[in-house]
Amino acid sequence: MLKVEEWLLIRDLYSQGFSISEISRQTGFDRKTVRKYLLLKTLPEPQKRPGRKSKLYPFKPYILEKLKEGPYTASRLYREIKEMGFDGGKTIVKDFVREVRPQQGVPAVLRYETKPGVQAQVDWGELGTVEVDGKVKKLFCFNMILGYSRMRYVEFTLSIDTPTLIQCHLNAFEYFGGFTQEILYDNMVRREVMLWIAEQPAILSIQNVPILMCISGNGSVQSSEDNEV
Repeated sequence: MLKVEEWLLIRDLYSQGFSISEISRQTGFDRKTVRKYLLLKTLPEPQKRPGRKSKLYPFKPYILEKLKEGPYTASRLYREIKEMGFDGGKTIVKDFVREVRPQQGVPAVLRYETKPGVQAQVDWGELGTVEVDGKVKKLFCFNMILGYSRMRYVEFTLSIDTPTLIQCHLNAFEYFGGFTQEILYDNMVRREVMLWIAEQPAILSIQNVPILMCISGNGSVQSSEDNEV
């Protein structure tokens, strides 16, 4: 596809009496190309290439469906679709959620306050990468916050495996000097890990109080954790 100035140059040379062969020699275009564009009255519009679908495209229906269920945050939705195979960045997810959320509408959510010692909330988010011993590794953040006092324990890790998760819990319990009756989890905690913790009363018996494991299923409970990590 010729540029406008190239097409005008061909027409100008031809109007001065130059042959197609001479125009081809001076401009470097093939004679067939010169002849083709001399026959045109106007330069044709360039054809638009079909746009490439973004990496987020296959996950948009899932995001829209989740936003209908409740006030999910972009960070939480990013973590969920990443587990489903999404390999794009968090920014594109935030932009899409910001774009569609006003259209979807968000139902009012009643925030409730827990009594002392009743509930803690846990979240585990990815914070990018960090260089360790010359190697780039993913950095994660374990975050436990008490529902009543909002007292918080934060620990940065290089792994999200089961032993690391359990050790983070024990470190948090030691920091708080005990633990709550309930722990409210986001979807980042595997069910088998929760069952493992529940089956270890000796490890968790800091104050000989049983642990009740809860999973936040539909996002109907307003949690400050979604905006922290």
